[in-house]
Amino acid sequence: MAFEMNKIYHGFKLVEEEYVEEIQSTARIFVHEKTGARLLSLENEDDNNVFSIGFRTPPSDSTGVAHIIEHCVLSGSRKYTTKEPFMDMAKGSLNTFLNAMTFSDKTLYPIASRNEKDFFNLMDVYLDAVFYPKIYDMEEMFMQEGWHYEIFDEKEPIRYQGVVYNEMLGAYSSPERILSESISKSLFPDTIYKYSSGGNPEAIPDLSYEEFLNFHRKFYHPSNSYIFLYGNGNIEKRLKHINEEYLSNFHKEEIDSKIQLQKPFSSRKELVEYYPISKDEDEDNKSYLSLNFVLGENTDPETYLMTSILSQLLIDSEAAPLKNALLDKGLGQDIFSMSVGGIQAGFGIVAKNVNKDKKDEFEKTIFEGLNKIVREGLDKELIKASINVVEFDLREASGFATKGIAYNILSLESWLYDGHPLIHLKYEDTLNKLKAYVDTDFYERFIEEKLIKNPHSSLVIVNPKKGLGEEKERKVVEKLESYKKSLSEEEINELIEKNIKLRDMQVKEDSEEAKATIPKLSLSDVEAKAEKIPQEIIREKGYSLLNHNIFTSKISYLDFYFDTSMVEEELIPYVNLLAQILGKIDTKKKSYTDLSNDIFVNTGGISFSTNLFVEKDDFDVYYPKFIVRGKALRDNIPKLVELIHELITESKIEDRKRIKDIIARIKSRIEMGIFSNGHSVAMRRVSSYFSSSGKYAEKLQGLDFYWFISNLVKNFDNISDEILANLSKVYRKIFNINNLIISFTGEEEDFKILRDNLPLITENINSDKFQAKEYKFTEEALNEGILSSANVQYVSKGYNLKKLGYEYKGSLLVLSTLLSREYLHNKIRAQGGAYGAGISIDRSGHVITYSYRDPNLKETIDVYDGMAEYINSLSLSEEDFTNFIIGTISRLDPALTPYMKGQIATSRFISNLRFEDIQKNREEVLSTRLKDIKEAASLLRDAMDKNYFCVLGNENKIRENEGLFNNLVQLNK
Repeated sequence: MAFEMNKIYHGFKLVEEEYVEEIQSTARIFVHEKTGARLLSLENEDDNNVFSIGFRTPPSDSTGVAHIIEHCVLSGSRKYTTKEPFMDMAKGSLNTFLNAMTFSDKTLYPIASRNEKDFFNLMDVYLDAVFYPKIYDMEEMFMQEGWHYEIFDEKEPIRYQGVVYNEMLGAYSSPERILSESISKSLFPDTIYKYSSGGNPEAIPDLSYEEFLNFHRKFYHPSNSYIFLYGNGNIEKRLKHINEEYLSNFHKEEIDSKIQLQKPFSSRKELVEYYPISKDEDEDNKSYLSLNFVLGENTDPETYLMTSILSQLLIDSEAAPLKNALLDKGLGQDIFSMSVGGIQAGFGIVAKNVNKDKKDEFEKTIFEGLNKIVREGLDKELIKASINVVEFDLREASGFATKGIAYNILSLESWLYDGHPLIHLKYEDTLNKLKAYVDTDFYERFIEEKLIKNPHSSLVIVNPKKGLGEEKERKVVEKLESYKKSLSEEEINELIEKNIKLRDMQVKEDSEEAKATIPKLSLSDVEAKAEKIPQEIIREKGYSLLNHNIFTSKISYLDFYFDTSMVEEELIPYVNLLAQILGKIDTKKKSYTDLSNDIFVNTGGISFSTNLFVEKDDFDVYYPKFIVRGKALRDNIPKLVELIHELITESKIEDRKRIKDIIARIKSRIEMGIFSNGHSVAMRRVSSYFSSSGKYAEKLQGLDFYWFISNLVKNFDNISDEILANLSKVYRKIFNINNLIISFTGEEEDFKILRDNLPLITENINSDKFQAKEYKFTEEALNEGILSSANVQYVSKGYNLKKLGYEYKGSLLVLSTLLSREYLHNKIRAQGGAYGAGISIDRSGHVITYSYRDPNLKETIDVYDGMAEYINSLSLSEEDFTNFIIGTISRLDPALTPYMKGQIATSRFISNLRFEDIQKNREEVLSTRLKDIKEAASLLRDAMDKNYFCVLGNENKIRENEGLFNNLVQLNK
């Protein structure tokens, strides 16, 4: 339908309408007349519809109140009276996105679904949650999700407990988290950005229940809201629902949520902070140094894009002059950029693993480098390459499969600060302007003004400190002991009663009346047929060519999967090392800096990775691959092929210093990801105990690979000849035409261009036949405790069901949904206080549990061991059971970008997984009955009885439970 300007639609006045070419959407900006609520609608042909409501939530301390509210409002509301409507919806929804997010200055509640009925259900649950939560009548939700004093017996010590409290304990295990918050604090000391909106574990227990409620009263009002709609749905119908069911019940209020700018500094500030390391680690060369600048306001589209371009120009590109200047002087093993702020753009240049005494040299080197840039000018090709990286990122919506969510967040980067919501979505004019500046001195002047001559800057030093973790733990224990001593016997009993009341609430089943309030789908709402991804298979001499003819907005995606099964067992880690070195070293034709510019000027990037694909019906048969991925616009497909050919045939593995620097950087990047992916680290480790594919994956990408890299860093100078020889050996072996799979995702015309150019590679790489190696991996229950300075645990336990004589079938996916979203969620998260928990059951037969940011250890293993008994005694109505089937289908039908579809189709091809297998699996899910689930109880018992487990976590906690483990291993060897 056509909309008219300034006309009122269900309480919303249309104040602006325009077509935004960049996102192929008609944008309409509405204001709700009665409340002043703002609403942005992006109408287009995407059937993956998005709704979100956000609020400005400026914190006034680091208690994490905004974060705790985000958790709590989704735990029951006026209409939806179960304990956790959010989890109830997750169990039985077809959503493609269901989450909530706390930022430094806003809280966002987005949902997405392709199913209209599901979309309205989710939208209503979220609106009721934010405006009418049960938090005012249920302090228990604040206790469970935020924090409370936990004690069940007067002889016990008191401890802090709560999901957000434990989540943030885990977050603060990362020195990068401490660094990021320190940079914000140093640049914006008079604003809300000096606080931790997620919550600092030291401050979270200072938050009272009343302060928590007051924060919600103040900020969760339509007058302070930002509502977002996206997709091909009926806008009027959505506006009508939002107005009649919610906004019409409120009146406009003046809410003071304005976000203040930091006044400029007259001189640079300095801040020193500390992060914990284990007592066995060395403090030398473990500091972080960061020089930081405020570039301007994010409501300015040029400043906003320049923050990303500057990161590429100076730091992130392999040709970045500042990064290379710092590395050449040995100022850090890793150099990266960091963006902070909200209303203002903060930009940081970070050196990791550096001597803290080098701060003056660090600063001097940066300013010498910047002055040289201003004096001599930037390489024009580097500027073009940097702009191209940012442009691809914008056009691909940062790789988000649910593009509406990406556009929502992007709109708020200006909208939240009273800027126009479309500023950053209409990026074409700004990009063209920045491209036109390439042939001027704009970039040099920007660097001079915003960096060299900018006093609004800071130097942040984050130093390692042995025993800091233990010291903080001791202070918490002493504080809690002191608090307990201050309580009378009656007060202790009252506290115990509060905890019992909370536990009773957690274990009590929701009533049938409460369950009936949760909107449900039926199996008739579910698509019975799996989506068939288009795939043409062309068999050529020695290789297979896969064509995925999908509309990709003129971007062509080209992947090469090289067989690495001929690589000797002792060289397996070198395959991944090679993947992380190629593209960063010289070729016979170009220096690595010129190569980097050539790649990013002409393509969307070329990357290298490793993976293994397990045969669909045999978990001990797997296909290890070295993957080369590239993307380009149509005109640059020939150049993309030419560059890939150069990289895989002419790279020079001989620059020792360069390779040494890259290996140190690899170690740094692995360390940054260990705790944010701690559950994956533990799960992979467990699978390596009982499976040859798991053992291979562990050597290739797991802790074994991390320890391999750590050893290379420590001993590089003594073994560099061996390292270079092994890399060269692997490089010569793996780029072979035999068993090669080439995968193309894009449009038909582009595929023709590719075929014309492919012979450059297919006719010019090694075609010698090779013999696949037979790897001898033995099964062994290592049952390791991986000792670290983390404040929490990641607990994983598992085995393979096929080794126990069971068969994989689709009903086991329903079992994993049920266990993850019901039993494990209730026991490990709601009652145990962990941030997350679940179980993975895959086609290869792996049954592996995990917990994430978990304060417990043995208790979690006991929960895993109780799964079989839980399933045996399970009683569910048909309606409740159907929910889990629908929730499982949601997992089978995630939102996918066109490129992701091509990747998935290729993965299935390698594993010999046909569409018929996918469809059969779906039918088995849809036909699952409770008896099928109950039959799996013995499978769970047998798998857990094998007792294969791994815990990555806090050293003291693991040592307290030392008797459980067969081996204790230091994470940082």
